Amino acid sequence: MTPAGDVVGRLRDAGLTVATGESLTGGLVSAALVDVPGSSRVVRGGLVAYVSELKAQLLGVDRALLARGGAVQAEVAAQLATGAARVFGADCGLGTTGVAGPGPDEGHPAGTVFVAASLAGTVRVRRLRLSGTRPLVRRASTAAVLALLVGLLEDREQIASGRSWSR
Repeated sequence: MTPAGDVVGRLRDAGLTVATGESLTGGLVSAALVDVPGSSRVVRGGLVAYVSELKAQLLGVDRALLARGGAVQAEVAAQLATGAARVFGADCGLGTTGVAGPGPDEGHPAGTVFVAASLAGTVRVRRLRLSGTRPLVRRASTAAVLALLVGLLEDREQIASGRSWSR
């Protein structure tokens, strides 16, 4: 099963929905999700906000945060995820931001990426340091953000079944 298929299946089984707020992946996350048969039951929508102004205007990313540190930050990814969930009325949100390359941007080398997933008030962010071509960085970022959501969903399943543990 593909990572997107795993996400769609888990969301369907849990009766949950998802939305995306993407920058460097440019819609790849949404495309991966909607490639899965039955995704229309769980995918609410997605938004590609490539420039900072649209990240703030459409997804609610804090303008001061963007002005202070640019778009390549963990908190920006988190706000893209929570903003997407809010805008589209979804239970889960996914956010991606970073530098796909080939060169540096905003003082960050190519391959610097932040991905985030949100679910029920919990937000997880992961920093990636990727190498390779622009398409490889974008595909790896897509896989990473889907895996991040799978982790949140697995934790939710553990708690719901009473099999939680300390980490």
